[in-house]
Amino acid sequence: MVAVTIDPEGPVPVYRQIAALLRDAIRRGDYPPGRAIPSAKRLAQQYDVAEVTARKAVLALVDEGLLEGVTGRGMFVKQPQGDG
Repeated sequence: MVAVTIDPEGPVPVYRQIAALLRDAIRRGDYPPGRAIPSAKRLAQQYDVAEVTARKAVLALVDEGLLEGVTGRGMFVKQPQGDG
């Protein structure tokens, strides 16, 4: 993985920066469909942010339809919807 820097003083909210990084990783295939992403706690440690900020980033991707929660297991990349 490439080291990335979050800009806490930039114009884009930190949770949106993290969501963009995760979205890019999903699209690249770093987290393929059906696989879990790191927990909010781990993301918070990785990006040196509050856990609530990491959770907000993950929930943004749930709202976009990229992730789904599995009770007791975590957040997983959703399978792409088929063409028919």
